[in-house]
Amino acid sequence: MENKFKKMNAESVMLLVAIGIAAGVLSGLVGVGGGLIIVPALIFFLGFTQLQAQGTSLGLLLLPVGVFAVINYYKAGHIDLKVVAVMSLAFVAGGWVGSKLALRLDQEIVKKIFAIVLFYSAFRLLHWDALIVKWVKDLF
Repeated sequence: MENKFKKMNAESVMLLVAIGIAAGVLSGLVGVGGGLIIVPALIFFLGFTQLQAQGTSLGLLLLPVGVFAVINYYKAGHIDLKVVAVMSLAFVAGGWVGSKLALRLDQEIVKKIFAIVLFYSAFRLLHWDALIVKWVKDLF
């Protein structure tokens, strides 16, 4: 690994704790964490490559890190276990295919795909896509 995390020093541990807390809070709050928090933070603050950050994020998510958040949402009636079961099977298959694809593609292409997904998500969540469509229609 060619990153700043080669040595487990106090600064690295503090950064990892901060990233973990931020990802955990946002995961419990709005259902995000791995792609939006962990991957960019590992790249920008600890010097991980895109693939190292993605692999580390997936390794973290492999463990039952969100179990208490899931319990809270389930108790409040916000989780349909049938949907979770079907999506879990599809997620496992998709994760396998996606990881195979990511490991075959140039890392710069993977970074660009990741950035496009983030931009697209932000535009949709902020309803900027509708504003752009309206602006284009108003031009004609």
